[in-house]
Amino acid sequence: MSLLSNSSPDAAPAAPDTRLILLQAWLSGLNLVRVDSTRAASADASFRRYFRVDVLAEHRAAHGATLIVMDAPPEREKSAAFVKLDAMLAAAGVTVPAIVAQDLAQGFLLLSDLGDTTYLQVLDHDNASTLYAEALEALSRFQLASQPGVLPEYDRAFFQRELDLFPEWYVGKHLGATLSAAQAAELDKVFAAIQANILAQQQVYVHRDYHSRNLMRMDAGNPGVLDFQDAVYGPITYDLGSLLRDAYVQWDEELVLDWVIRYWQRAKQLGLPVNQDIDAFYRDFEFMALQRHLKNLGLFCRLAYRDGKTNFLGDLPILLDYVRKTANRYRELKPLVRLLDQLDDVQPQVGYTF
Repeated sequence: MSLLSNSSPDAAPAAPDTRLILLQAWLSGLNLVRVDSTRAASADASFRRYFRVDVLAEHRAAHGATLIVMDAPPEREKSAAFVKLDAMLAAAGVTVPAIVAQDLAQGFLLLSDLGDTTYLQVLDHDNASTLYAEALEALSRFQLASQPGVLPEYDRAFFQRELDLFPEWYVGKHLGATLSAAQAAELDKVFAAIQANILAQQQVYVHRDYHSRNLMRMDAGNPGVLDFQDAVYGPITYDLGSLLRDAYVQWDEELVLDWVIRYWQRAKQLGLPVNQDIDAFYRDFEFMALQRHLKNLGLFCRLAYRDGKTNFLGDLPILLDYVRKTANRYRELKPLVRLLDQLDDVQPQVGYTF
């Protein structure tokens, strides 16, 4: 059945999907795929959509049985950046989709199909160490290719805009709370401590969403990497924190510490600019991951309340658990725990402080 048809004879006619009509017209002109096989491939937190299409028999030897079509409205998404980063990652030895055809003016890309099995779907205690080792090796290859001036810089203003999502969307919209002047001042101090750590870290290429939903389990060349168009030049621990303090899957602290140490040892061997002291490096990792969690608490609430993607609210408990555990370990971050206690009316818990 066509994606343009209405499945219920009694329902009111759906509004035409204008972009899908344009996309299918573009595909028709390529003469590579069966346009009538177009079906949804995955959901996305952005305005992008992905469809899977069957390849015509005469082209399957070159392209496989299926291809992926990206619909990225040009006024909202960065298709040119996707094409640029795709080439950069491939040159670094990272598995990414091959670009079969493109129309950047319309925001359409036809890509090789890396399958439909994400890391999130298959990760378990038996395979996690292997899959993460492969993901960290691919990350190191991308980081080794880093050069200043190629990608946008992840600077102080950038980080502040992200952190501001927390009081606006999590505190204000989700909790319906207004911070007092004293609470806002304490939160600003915590933000300043996080910023100071992050801005002191060495800079490399940063994927920005290097986690279990954007890594594909492959038969060879693990992982397949997706959703890299927002890559920047920023702190070396950013993608490590994104991967190992994932908003969608949580691991015991002992496992995470072991994986961080293994990455750190390998990074030193490769000459990557990691902090030479493991305790200081782990602190960098924790502060960076905390910044990302605070950003995501706000971002996920914005996606829910502004964009109607309420499924992201189900991921808030993991983020809050990360935030509390990390902030409890460092004196300069303790006010964040007190603020959360006040907002949630929770009694403080005793914990270790470094």
